[in-house]
Amino acid sequence: MKATGAAAKALLDRPPERVRAVLLFGPDEGLVRERAAALVARVAGDPRDPFRVSELSGATLRDDPARLADEAAAIAMTGGRRAVRVREADDRLAAPLGDFLAAPMGDSLVVVEAGDLGPRSALRRLFEAAANAAAIGCYPDSAPELAALVVETLRAQGVSAEGEAVDYLVAHLGADRQVSRAELEKVVLYVGAGGRATLAGVAACVGEASALSLADALSAAGLGDAARLERALDLALAAGASPVGILRQAANHLRRIQLAVARVRAGQRPDEAMARLRPPVFFKHRDEFARTLGRWSVEACARALDRLTEAEIACKTTGMPDEAVCRHALLTLAGEAARPRNP
Repeated sequence: MKATGAAAKALLDRPPERVRAVLLFGPDEGLVRERAAALVARVAGDPRDPFRVSELSGATLRDDPARLADEAAAIAMTGGRRAVRVREADDRLAAPLGDFLAAPMGDSLVVVEAGDLGPRSALRRLFEAAANAAAIGCYPDSAPELAALVVETLRAQGVSAEGEAVDYLVAHLGADRQVSRAELEKVVLYVGAGGRATLAGVAACVGEASALSLADALSAAGLGDAARLERALDLALAAGASPVGILRQAANHLRRIQLAVARVRAGQRPDEAMARLRPPVFFKHRDEFARTLGRWSVEACARALDRLTEAEIACKTTGMPDEAVCRHALLTLAGEAARPRNP
């Protein structure tokens, strides 16, 4: 079955015994891993307990498909239900997993971790069609979801945050759940338990080099400044930003431009259109963002978003150097912004 929204949350909180396998897939690899670990812990207690948890790689299962049935049928020496965690799964595992779901052995829960599977994926379709399995997509947090994650994570450590600090974190996190959590841990350490996170504080400690360089790169791309884009992109990549993550942030930036441009076309002033964006435009970037709106149309944004999607797919499937693919995509975006616009 395909589980989304409240149904997915209920299944993750308390997986029913009739569900023998759960597929976690999507572009947010950190969220896939986080949910997999949580599912294993709910079924088997300690996810590191070797008596109740077995881990298999996709390569191992492809070489020895019978391992899945053997591990699922095993009985824990210490008692209790077991979990089998299958990592790095892809469509080549559709056959062995299909055989298991047709005649499951034992009572173990099989938790399968995969990357971004399209609707035609054989593995995804198998889990969505099976009555005793579930497929759950793991996608980057939306702005409201990320804001809630920020507030809840900080609050759990006794840390409060100014509104501008939350806005900054929402603007600079979100492509990967585990990366977001790691950055929030840095905020807690910087502020101290019981402290208050300020804009200056979070800007000083959250992925400072890569975040600020990436923001500069996206701003330069939107304005059509290729030379500045190249310099900022070099710094962002050197600081550890991933090419796929950069492409996703570029797409998010372009969607915000598209939304604001559409509002201006509908009759709003540029400052009014910017003020309604959520999260708000970071105050240091407002002047440049306003100038960016004059360089884009709704249609040009749509074309550029299609190219960014194609570039992300190319990073994952073609074997081409992902940094080169990312750089070419952003330079193409900057070229679009640099084109003269009809008055």
